[in-house]
Amino acid sequence: MDFLELAKARYSCKKFSDKPVEKEKLEQILEAGRLAPTAKNNQPQHIYVLTSKESLALTDKITPCRYGAPVVLAVAHDADNVFEYPGGKYNSGAEDAAIVATHIVLAAKAAGLDTCWLNFFDPDKAKELLALPQNEELTILIDVGYPDAAAKPLPNHDSRKPLSETVTYR
Repeated sequence: MDFLELAKARYSCKKFSDKPVEKEKLEQILEAGRLAPTAKNNQPQHIYVLTSKESLALTDKITPCRYGAPVVLAVAHDADNVFEYPGGKYNSGAEDAAIVATHIVLAAKAAGLDTCWLNFFDPDKAKELLALPQNEELTILIDVGYPDAAAKPLPNHDSRKPLSETVTYR
C-alpha cells in the first residue's frame, strides 16, 4: 500500500475486538515512533504502554474513549528536554509528541491494527492517576488493537475540505 492509500485507510476506530496485539507488532509500531523526528533531535517523548487490567481500568477513569482497546499508549514528553522557541513563550513538547504519535498510528495501520487518537481527557488528572514523573506532560492517548467486526469509520471520515481552503501559496 502506498503512503496516500495508507493515510486514507487509517481512521479513528471506535470499537475494538478483544484479540491481543502481538508483542512483535507492538514493538514495530513503537519503533516507528522512536524514529520520528523531533525538534533538535531532543527525543523528549516517553511512551507508557498500558496493557494490564489495572492500567486499562485507570485509563477508563481518565477517558470514556478506550472503546475496548487492549492496548493504550500514553504519549508524554519531558518538559525539561524541549526546544524553546525564540521569545520563550512556546516549546516543541506537544508537537514532538504529536509527530511521534502520528508515526505510531500510521505504522499501526500498516501492521493491520487500528487506532484511535484520544484527546478527550484532563491531562493533569491523567498524569496523577498514571503517576507520571513531575517533569513529564501527557499529551496524547492512543487506543491500539484489532477492530471489532462491526467497526467502521465515522460517516464524515472521507469528508475533507479542498486544498484551496486549507493551503495558501505566497
